[in-house]
Amino acid sequence: MMTPHESSLLTLLLLHLQLFRSVSLSVLHPPPHPSSVHHVPALVPHAPMPLSRSRFSAHTQLDFTTHCNSSCFHRGELNTQKEQLSDKLAFETLYADGSRTLTTVEVEGDSGEDAALFAQPPRRRLRPRHKRVRRQIYGADGRFNIQGDNFLLDYPFSTAVRISTGCTGVLVSQQHILTAAHCVHDGKDYVKGARKLKVGFLITPSSNDTNASLTSAHKPLVRWVRVKRTRVPKGWIQGPQEVSMDFDYALLELRWPHRRPFMRLSVAPSSDDLAGKRIHFSGFDSDRPGELVYRFCPVEEESKDLIYQHCDARPGASGSGVYGRVWDDALERWERKVIGIFSGHQWLEIDGENRDYNVAVRITPLKFAQICYWVHGNRQDCVQG
Repeated sequence: MMTPHESSLLTLLLLHLQLFRSVSLSVLHPPPHPSSVHHVPALVPHAPMPLSRSRFSAHTQLDFTTHCNSSCFHRGELNTQKEQLSDKLAFETLYADGSRTLTTVEVEGDSGEDAALFAQPPRRRLRPRHKRVRRQIYGADGRFNIQGDNFLLDYPFSTAVRISTGCTGVLVSQQHILTAAHCVHDGKDYVKGARKLKVGFLITPSSNDTNASLTSAHKPLVRWVRVKRTRVPKGWIQGPQEVSMDFDYALLELRWPHRRPFMRLSVAPSSDDLAGKRIHFSGFDSDRPGELVYRFCPVEEESKDLIYQHCDARPGASGSGVYGRVWDDALERWERKVIGIFSGHQWLEIDGENRDYNVAVRITPLKFAQICYWVHGNRQDCVQG
């Protein structure tokens, strides 16, 4: 049985090995298709329309599980009418005082070119699976507790933040946090905790007035900051059962900017174009209270809107920013970028066989355009993903 000190040293060694391996892959193995520039469609927003005040009647459901069959999995292969896309990409804005607005949008572009762009899913990689595995934790637990100021407050782990409803989020600008929509809204109404929503930043005892001797040496403190505005896509608000996990994302805007590094967004490439073909994310899993937990794993399957994987995760990790090393043409190197949002667990039924996955929402060109507009407030900064 290892002591806590030995366990911490082992975690440190494994993390160094993983980071070294990622750097080695970046240097030795350039991407087979080096261009990472994605054409991003333009969203034209209309004037916001006032809505009635939220009732905040929903309950937070951290253990989010859905079911999907073959038609659901291949839904992205069907041509979607531009009107339907515009309807799902409309969005609600919730303000700190409980008021709401609805902003409708138009998708700009020629129908022929855009239909091919929006409906084209990545290559399917369905493989036969003979053994049914356990949910959420797959075999030996492959998660790492991030301990020590050198890691907790260093990039990329410092981009992970807590959401006061019990979820995780990721810093994507100096004032914005990306998280899962189900952390703030159940598809019908906002959850009770969204009334006074806060974001928690990990800090060291020395950076707070709290007496360090009263705080556990093994767990960091949290500094909470109020959210002034929350945005949720209409594709989620229409009902999570209707759209499954496809639109399970939300953006939170803080009352004032933070001073930490943030992680840039990217349109999710095929897993073949990720360094090591791996994804990574850090979150605040409920079975490890007070700890930041990191994991990485290969992508198992891909659909147009979802990333299927077996990264070990528990409730509380929902909303974590799923990132990979994406080739940056301008810098001519691999860069960590957020390509998805961890949503939860899904049973996927294909050809009469149940397959068990943890699932992340994929940032498609349309979703990138929407989230980028939420962050920047204009279309000019969102022409490339």
